[in-house]
Amino acid sequence: MNLVRELEKDLRIANVICMNGRRHLTSSLNEVSRDLIVNSYSKKKQALMDMLPVLTELERASDMQSTLESLVEEGDYWKAFQVLSEFLQLLDSLSELSAMQEMSRGVEVWLGRTLQKLDALLLDVCQEFKEDDYMTVIDAYALIGDTTGLAEKIQSFFMQEVISETHSVLKVIVHEDEEGLAQNSRLTYSDLCLQIPDSKFRQCLLRTLAVLFDLMCSYHEIMDFQLEREDSPAQTSDKCNEDISCSLDVAGEVNSDVTACNDSMSSSGDVIQGSSSTKAPSTISSLTETTGSPYSNSHDPVNEVSNGENSASSIDSPWYHLRKEATTFVSQTLQRGRKNLWHLTASRVSVLLSSAAACSTSIHQFLKNYEDLSVFILTGEAFCGIEVVEFRQKLKVVCENYFIAFHRQNVHALKMVLEKETWLKLPPDTVQIISFAGLIGDGAPLISLSSSKSMKANEIHSNNKSVNMVHTGTNKSGFSHWIKNGNPFLPKLSTSKEGHGTPQPNGSSYGEFDGGSANNYHGDRVSPRNDSSQLNGANSVSEDENEDLLADFIDEDSQLPSRSSKPHLSRFHSSQGNDEESTTQTGSSLCLLRSMDKYARLMQKLELVNVEFFKGICQLFEIFFYLIYETFGQQNTNSSGKSSVNSLNYRLRTALSRINQDCEEWLRPHSSSPTSLSSSFVHAELTPTNPPNMNFGQPSGTGFSLKERCVAVDTISVVARILNRSKAHLQSMLLQSNSTVLEDFFVHLVDAVPDLIEHVHHTTVRLLLHINGYVERVANCKWEVKELGMEHNGYVDLLLGEFKHFKTRLAHGGIRKETQDILLDYGLEIIAETLVEGLSRVKRCNDEGRALMSLDLQVLINGLKHFASLNVKSKLQMVETFIKAYYLPETEYVHWARAHPEYSKSQVVGLINLVASMKGWKRKTRLEILEKIE
Repeated sequence: MNLVRELEKDLRIANVICMNGRRHLTSSLNEVSRDLIVNSYSKKKQALMDMLPVLTELERASDMQSTLESLVEEGDYWKAFQVLSEFLQLLDSLSELSAMQEMSRGVEVWLGRTLQKLDALLLDVCQEFKEDDYMTVIDAYALIGDTTGLAEKIQSFFMQEVISETHSVLKVIVHEDEEGLAQNSRLTYSDLCLQIPDSKFRQCLLRTLAVLFDLMCSYHEIMDFQLEREDSPAQTSDKCNEDISCSLDVAGEVNSDVTACNDSMSSSGDVIQGSSSTKAPSTISSLTETTGSPYSNSHDPVNEVSNGENSASSIDSPWYHLRKEATTFVSQTLQRGRKNLWHLTASRVSVLLSSAAACSTSIHQFLKNYEDLSVFILTGEAFCGIEVVEFRQKLKVVCENYFIAFHRQNVHALKMVLEKETWLKLPPDTVQIISFAGLIGDGAPLISLSSSKSMKANEIHSNNKSVNMVHTGTNKSGFSHWIKNGNPFLPKLSTSKEGHGTPQPNGSSYGEFDGGSANNYHGDRVSPRNDSSQLNGANSVSEDENEDLLADFIDEDSQLPSRSSKPHLSRFHSSQGNDEESTTQTGSSLCLLRSMDKYARLMQKLELVNVEFFKGICQLFEIFFYLIYETFGQQNTNSSGKSSVNSLNYRLRTALSRINQDCEEWLRPHSSSPTSLSSSFVHAELTPTNPPNMNFGQPSGTGFSLKERCVAVDTISVVARILNRSKAHLQSMLLQSNSTVLEDFFVHLVDAVPDLIEHVHHTTVRLLLHINGYVERVANCKWEVKELGMEHNGYVDLLLGEFKHFKTRLAHGGIRKETQDILLDYGLEIIAETLVEGLSRVKRCNDEGRALMSLDLQVLINGLKHFASLNVKSKLQMVETFIKAYYLPETEYVHWARAHPEYSKSQVVGLINLVASMKGWKRKTRLEILEKIE
């Protein structure tokens, strides 16, 4: 039983123990279950806690992305690039996240779009310089470390602007209507230049020069920009230093990530967009290398960027030095590249000047264009710091082409006037109001400079002036005064649209004439009147200005300045005081002098080609010279039987030969109809003359009376005197290297005028003194007589009768007494030449016959003394000398022939043959003497 009880007890104890164990197990199970639940929640919490920083970074990245967009919209590019630096590092640190990968793909697109906007801002700066916008661009590119690309891009933009602006200017002006603009939108710049009408060329030129000047100003302002040194008490923080630090490791990672997205960028045809897109990968890499990660512990990038902005004003901060280095580098690069910009600019203007309209405008408009181009040359030389030789040469070619057309018109005009010339003097009232001050040297040029800001004429047009070179990196202020004075072409552009007068068919304007124009200036003194007052006619004229400018109107027929009030003496008449020069003028001589006066004025204005205009003066005078010779000096045979060409002296023959060489194209006959010659003269002006009486090139001139012949001689004498007075002035305008041209002209042409006058007078006397058959009469007289009688030969009385009639014709010819005496003098010379020629042809003569010759001569001298008050005997001395040579010994004839060059070779040979025949010389002796004489 005890065992049973012990077993029962043990079982109870065991039950209690089991129950307690069960209770403990249940408790433990509950505790473990609770622990497991806590553990699972703890893991979930840890996972969530681990995700929190990532989500925070994602939120920060999203905020930074929005910040980037807002900063770009506000134009704070350099702040945006600073935020971009941290944004790139943030993307790189969480590159395994799909959201970050999506942002990485979009950052390159954003950067390309941002660079496009930045380049658009840069383009605006290139078009019109603004310091704030320029500093924004500088800061942005300095921050991304691409100042080299910025400098190259600025130069590229300026090149593009030169091309596009000049093209658009012509496209808008040439095709003002929208239909024409649409149809010709694809025309090249050269094609547009060929389509410029004459009426719009000046507007095209001024507009082109204006836009090019603005671009050069903007370029120069960028090149000349210097960062101001402003001391600031702000201390440079460690964060600013961190802004400029480099993070090459991060840069490598970001560069690899962004490069992977390079293929996703779409290229654009636009210049700015394309350049920005291709720069995006390298820009991101350089941006990361330059700026590092300045805001890795920041959560408000915009506020923290302001710290760098404050520190940038301190000259000790790294940011200031970075900005300073960027501006200096860009300035140096632009300074080296400014010559390339000028060459492109000059080439565009050169293409424009190749237009046919450049040479078909009126002289007034061409001079204005030349002035504007000269100003443009000066601005170009000040801009690029060198003498622009190529463009000066191009301008010279343009002037030469214009001169060719201008000279052709004036030559045809002069020839037309000469064709209708009747060689009658113009009324004194008409001549007295004409001034040749431009030719003499005290005249005003054709037009005035456009404004008081313009340079002096000699400074603008001097081709040999010394250029103040702008040395690289030292002196760049030569262009500054041009910028300060403003665009010199814009005021002229506004006035050119208003017009300068009623247009004429030949392209000129009322108010334009040889003596000057409505807006003239005197000498090198610049007129203080502005353009508007000149156009409105309200300009105040100084007392010493050209009196022609005070004319009340311009006569449409004669193109001469006229007054409706009381007449006054012209400057020409009052200054010279020469009645002969002011009255001895014909229509052709007046046309010639006015043309030469105009050429002389153009020599002052167009110094690049003044030698060409002087050669034009020479050719005009040569044509006038040759016509007078051809009209009044040519005769098939003279009274002595010699041709007129052989009777010319050496200087006159040389002058005519020179004229034939220089003016061959103008003197040879042309087949053009009168209509073609007189259709429309763009440059020349015709001076009306009397009704036509002759054709150009009439050889004999027998259709003119004695009075007309003398007027022609007096006219060319007056022209020669005026030219001689103008020699010093012309020489002062020509360069030293061209002085030979002037001397040749005066030595060979002007100095030959007295010879031409003498030749014309001789020709006139031969026409009026009818003694052509007297050479044969004298030669056929019987000179071999047995004894000397008291009677002279009959030809003597006939000669005296002809000379009496000759004097009567002179007395009733309406010419001056001085001219009558000159012609009488030439008549005596011709009689002497006729007698010598006749006596040299005598075949048989003895001593008595020689004495008869002396008797005839003495009777002739005594008879001529009744008609001529001159020393008749001295004029006929050559006849007496020739008669007495019959008595010389045979050894003296060689010396005698050399001592008397007034006798021709045929006359000396005739004398020797006669003496040898009559005195029985040996044939050998005669031939030896003739050989020595020859």
